Amino acid sequence: MTYTIARYPVHLIDFVSAANGRRVTIRPMLPQDFRLQREFFRSLSVGARYGRFLTSFNDLPDAIAERLGKIDYSRHLALLAEVFEGNSETMVGEARYVIDEHDAATCEFAIAVADDWQGCGIGRALLAKLERDAAASGIRRMRADTLYDNKAMRRLAARCGYAVKANRDDARLVKLEKQLSAWMPANVQPLAA
Repeated sequence: MTYTIARYPVHLIDFVSAANGRRVTIRPMLPQDFRLQREFFRSLSVGARYGRFLTSFNDLPDAIAERLGKIDYSRHLALLAEVFEGNSETMVGEARYVIDEHDAATCEFAIAVADDWQGCGIGRALLAKLERDAAASGIRRMRADTLYDNKAMRRLAARCGYAVKANRDDARLVKLEKQLSAWMPANVQPLAA
């Protein structure tokens, strides 16, 4: 099967060294990553799945899988982190943002990292890449809701400069928000002085 993607953001492909010493590829998701996405979801613990989707289910419902797969790299960007062993690839993290339909300068983001890969810097690398792309695209504010009990996400957000505030509409949640500055596009290197 061949896919044609007019705006695939190759400049977002990157390689990072995780804290566990493994080499991780970060790249924009493709339509053919559907299988990887499902396997990743199944590999998450019940708590990690609940933390990502704020609801419980054992398998990724088709409606949600379809929505997650509708990536246009403009209003909806999704990145995955993967490792390769032999001829197989394993997704170990996922991050995405979707631009608010009422405010083009704001996006909502979400991140999930496989349980065995948490604390290895994958979430931080994915979030930094999302922020750079969002800022280069004219987005000025990133926000998300997370569970109050999700201490790892709250710590990551605080370390990355997000305000962590109570959610007045739902006491189980906290709001994460960060103002972005107008950064240089990730694929443009500054000139040496």
